[in-house]
Formats: sequence, structure tokens, C-alpha cells
Amino acid sequence: MTPSPNKKSQQEFGKNIRKMREQKGFSQEEAAKMSKISTTYYAGIERGEENPTFSVIENICKALKIKSSEILP
Repeated sequence: MTPSPNKKSQQEFGKNIRKMREQKGFSQEEAAKMSKISTTYYAGIERGEENPTFSVIENICKALKIKSSEILP
């Protein structure tokens, strides 16, 4: 059984990613490409609609050159 994500935490996580991406000056398309995921999926993560796996979070952090502690709620 997979636990369902906390919607509030998911939305906060997405806001944190958006903030860091904007600080780095990347578009969603650029961040998605560098993270090796689709732009649609990346945008969904930022909106708090997607629940990314650890490996996706890791790819986003590497792409944005940030630590996971900077974006995890």
C-alpha cells in the first residue's frame, strides 16, 4: 500500500521548486529538460499536482544545483 501524499506539503514543495528555478533564471522548459522529465510533468510538480519519485527530485536538485533540504517542506 502506497501512502497518499499530503496535498499541502506537495503544494509547498512545488512552490519551493518554482522559487529556486526562478532565482536561477531558468524557464520550466529548461529545468524540465535538464531534469530529464517532460515539461508537462515538471509544471505539474511545481503546481503541486504531481508526486515525484526520489530519483526525479534528485534530478531536479542536480539540474538546479540545489540541495533537497532547500526545497523539501
